Amino acid sequence: MTNLNVLINMRESILDTLIGARRIMALNHSEIQQKSQIEDPAFVLRVALQDLLAGFMDEQGQINYAALKTSPAYVAFHDQTAQLQTFDPASLITRDAKLAFWINLYNMLIMDAVISLNVKTSVAERLAGVGFFRNATYNIAGYRLSADDIEHGILRSNRGHPFFYSPQFRSDDHRLNWVIKPFEQRVHFALNCASRSCPPIRAYSAENIDDQLAMALRNFVSKDVEFISEKEMIRISSIFKWFAGDFGGREGVVDFVFANLDDQGLLGWLEANRDRVKVSFKPYDWSLNGKV
Repeated sequence: MTNLNVLINMRESILDTLIGARRIMALNHSEIQQKSQIEDPAFVLRVALQDLLAGFMDEQGQINYAALKTSPAYVAFHDQTAQLQTFDPASLITRDAKLAFWINLYNMLIMDAVISLNVKTSVAERLAGVGFFRNATYNIAGYRLSADDIEHGILRSNRGHPFFYSPQFRSDDHRLNWVIKPFEQRVHFALNCASRSCPPIRAYSAENIDDQLAMALRNFVSKDVEFISEKEMIRISSIFKWFAGDFGGREGVVDFVFANLDDQGLLGWLEANRDRVKVSFKPYDWSLNGKV
């Protein structure tokens, strides 16, 4: 076993002991009837997400978790997620299909975990969120995957949690077969962690994923970036601070933000005065994106 694998083992053991992650059963654990197995779980889950958003999300992107929890739609949703225990994501052929599936699954898992883990005010209310994102888990093809595994292992090409400085998966982990490569920067603007500062939730499809990600990115940047003229400063999301490495460092972050600004007048000024422009990061609002 390599030294890096040993380090990952130690990290996982310490964190699981700290938060008791291994004592919590996967949220989609239930018996599966052979006759009820779904031929295309990726499609069914996308439709289920669309239905949940249409019925329980308002125009401001706030989720009515209280109503969702007691609804027949939530019961049906759990029946559908149970099928993932026997679904092999390796059957998804194209990169677009993989992106749509894992983005949708992450967002659905987070919604489910808010209810199942009894979150009251914020996903960060215990241990700065570490417990929530590791205890939010589904069984996929017989493997336990947490929200962290999906985000930092699969969607971020096994770059690992930005605060732990090591890959998410060991080099001999079967789940590496599901990692999406090359890395797609725009996933950062498609994942919703049930907090007010997160990008809004949408249902993504393999057929339209590129256009949907492009829209998600531009909408987020156009609404999030603030220009304070008297300070010659732009204020941007802390997402760019935590994941600066995904954008090529500070200069890469600036280039990325500039490239996706819709305000051409502001963009022209920023580019002309690039050496003078200061960058600051907004505090992240971890308040729950809805009512429970």
